[in-house]
Amino acid sequence: MSRTAIRSWVTRGVVGIALATFFSDVGHEMATATLPLYLGAIGLGAAALGLLEGFADLLFSLSKLAGGWVGHHSGRKRTWCTLGYLVTALGTGAIALTQSLAALVSARSAAWMGRGFRSPLRDFMLSDEVGPTHFGRAYGIERAADMLGAVTGPLLAALLIWVGVDFHSIILASVAPSLIAAFSFFALTRDRPSLPTDAVAPPAGRRLPRRFWLFVTGVALFGLGDFSRTFLIFIAAAAFAGGSGGAPGALSIAVLLYAAHNAVSALAAYPAGHLGDRGSKVVVLLSGYGLGIVTNVLLAFGSGSHLLLVVAILCSGVYIAVEETLEKALAAEMLPREQRSLGLGVLASANAVGDMLSSLGVGLLLATGHTRLAFLAPAAFGALGTIWMAGLARSK
Repeated sequence: MSRTAIRSWVTRGVVGIALATFFSDVGHEMATATLPLYLGAIGLGAAALGLLEGFADLLFSLSKLAGGWVGHHSGRKRTWCTLGYLVTALGTGAIALTQSLAALVSARSAAWMGRGFRSPLRDFMLSDEVGPTHFGRAYGIERAADMLGAVTGPLLAALLIWVGVDFHSIILASVAPSLIAAFSFFALTRDRPSLPTDAVAPPAGRRLPRRFWLFVTGVALFGLGDFSRTFLIFIAAAAFAGGSGGAPGALSIAVLLYAAHNAVSALAAYPAGHLGDRGSKVVVLLSGYGLGIVTNVLLAFGSGSHLLLVVAILCSGVYIAVEETLEKALAAEMLPREQRSLGLGVLASANAVGDMLSSLGVGLLLATGHTRLAFLAPAAFGALGTIWMAGLARSK
């Protein structure tokens, strides 16, 4: 693609969204990578992590729906989205100021509510910056920026752990990049007015298309097997570092593996979106879903093997990139502009509900020693979602 062609769709708004996504994830992932170790240091384990992530995911899902609803009825998406970035920054920093499980759940939930609320607003604004022929690539760039931030954050956390910085100080330091994200978004993006072609779009009050709801059902089924990636740190810490009580240098290995997972996602996101734009988005998404099933099977049978665990972590990075990029691109393609904000909120909410239930289940099963079942159950739900989506694709 020529430089002129690239410049035609990589606008100031696209750059602003990418920068905000990057810096926000640097801050978020600094805290996320440190959180399992922080919980271990204060005497909390896998069950607490599952509760923390599961409850946060519940509010995450509701806030995504709320963000989609606000975007559906308000033209000031930029202001509301910036507010979401600020709430995330403050909620994440608050985690460092408490050791009470109830307070930790509250702070984590507030941070995730900010992330959830802004997501459909940001995704709508990104779709508004590009034409339908570039939805896959635009969401691929945004996902790549997200994952690059998710590489940088854990690397910073690993470095700080290695030099002996305490866990709560690392989480507190994560506020700085999160605030930069809020500034980048507010300074570089803008709300675009309605386009002349929107006059022929369905009215805002009309129901979302039936096919979109069938698509969301498949996403939700697969999401029931899509637990929080934070558990990869927990599993790697147990396998490579003997749990959270290991030396700081050993604990860094688990965080570095998580960073490698996110690096793979960053590299895979744009090519996945590009393939979807050039060919069939559904076929690319189904390939990602299939790899997700393989990942969970590897975790079920190979978590005791260092090699298989590393392979599973890298496979997870690829399938997460494909899933997150193509689900959004397909949803944006199915929905008229007037309904896109609400529809993206519904999609994000369905994903978050699945993540919540899956995280709670995995956390409880790991805490009770049922490691194999903890990952075979998600693999089974992933297979159901894949079969559903394949049937939907054939019925088109």
